[in-house]
Amino acid sequence: MRFQRKLLLGFSLMVVPVLLISAQAIWNNREERGALRALGESMARTRKYADLETILFRQSRQVWGFLTGIDHEAQTEFHRLEPEIHERLRQWKLTLTPDEMDLATDVEQLHAQMFDIGKHIIVLYQSGQRKAALALANTELKGRLLPALSAKNKEVYGAARAHSLQRAYARLEAILQTEQRLLSLVILLASVLGVTASILISRGLARPIHQLKAAMEVVGAGHLDHEVAVRSKDEIGELAQAFAGMTENLKRSHESMAWLNRELEAKIKKLEETQAQLIQSEKLASIGEMSAAVAHGLRNPLASLRAAAQVTLHHVGEEPVAQAHLKMVIAEVDRLDRRITHLLSFSRPGPLRPLPEQLPRLIDDLLPAFAGPLRDRGVRLEIDLESDLPDVYVDPIQVEQALGEILSNALDAMPNGGSVTIRGHGEPEKGKSGSVVLEIADTGDGIAAPLLPSVCDPFFTTRADGTGLGLAIAKRYVTQNGGHLDIASTPGSGTTVRITLPASASDQDRTA
Repeated sequence: MRFQRKLLLGFSLMVVPVLLISAQAIWNNREERGALRALGESMARTRKYADLETILFRQSRQVWGFLTGIDHEAQTEFHRLEPEIHERLRQWKLTLTPDEMDLATDVEQLHAQMFDIGKHIIVLYQSGQRKAALALANTELKGRLLPALSAKNKEVYGAARAHSLQRAYARLEAILQTEQRLLSLVILLASVLGVTASILISRGLARPIHQLKAAMEVVGAGHLDHEVAVRSKDEIGELAQAFAGMTENLKRSHESMAWLNRELEAKIKKLEETQAQLIQSEKLASIGEMSAAVAHGLRNPLASLRAAAQVTLHHVGEEPVAQAHLKMVIAEVDRLDRRITHLLSFSRPGPLRPLPEQLPRLIDDLLPAFAGPLRDRGVRLEIDLESDLPDVYVDPIQVEQALGEILSNALDAMPNGGSVTIRGHGEPEKGKSGSVVLEIADTGDGIAAPLLPSVCDPFFTTRADGTGLGLAIAKRYVTQNGGHLDIASTPGSGTTVRITLPASASDQDRTA
């Protein structure tokens, strides 16, 4: 039997499990889409109630707008919202199951009470009983009904989440059980077909292929005089003859090719190193230009937005909802401004002005800024510096900022307390100025091994509120000052950042 027919028979048997697995994957995909659609419907029901909740609170705010006189259309808006609320209630009730109708009844009753109280407050105010109207609004509307509505909202959302999760879990459990049964059947069938195909292939193909493979391994080890002993009458025999001819040709050209390979490998290695440097330089330049453009385009609008929010905060009176929203706006603007500062620091590094500097003094100047965060997070700080630590020849501003970024990352890794240790020692080198090593070790959660090579890349971060520029800035400043930065981490035990900086030549001469 020719080699082609043997392969055709073997692969025909092997393709059956592949077809079965493909069919199972299509079925699983269809079922999973159905589960996602069901979950989407449950989420849509939650969105309907969220719309209803928004309008209910909006109607209650009209009463306060009427009482304070800020909104002259408050009374009209209060009555105008009533039909819309009833329509939203009707739409939401259509999505509920029979055992959830009690929730709808409770919400309707709360709304009815709020509407009646609101009308009564407006009537009292219009009749001149303003103090009574304000007292009724504080006791009934603000003190009783709005808290009751908030509590009922939590109950509604909790019931919706439980309903969605129960249905999704049941659907997923059914899919997994069916998938398990099908996989068991496919594994059994694949085992039978695999054994059958293995017997057929081993009889007709395996032996001559093993003989050819052994001969190729010997030749590949450099023994070009080895004889290829395959005598098959099929394509494998023809391949063995061709391989024997190729071996003869390789024998004649081996020395010249080896020399060419060595030359080529050296040139490729040099080209790769040059290309990597060019790509990194271009990447950092592009990121810097983009960061500067984005930061300058956002900082002035954000400052105006913060000022407007502060002014508005002084005019909203005792409205807690408005105050909370305005304070949230100010906090978000401050958070964005800190990110913009990081972007500008990364995109516009200052000029290098190195001078002899004492690392203990740099650390003493840096620590007061972290005294509060260390105390608030319950982090213990330990400093272990050699008494005769050599001076370093660096730009103190850049190195202090690099140390600040590293220490800030260490605190972020220990939200529930821990310890940070700063160690420093000199590493003298014969005939050179030597260097100073500074290690900052924390007892945080550590960094996973797959993420460790990327932690110093610009904009790489594992925190939702991080910019991904802290360690990138630290590494840039350390490198710019003639040093290098290394990070070692063990998940669950902590992280150690090792900074090596050049020692001052005058200091080395003085201590030699």
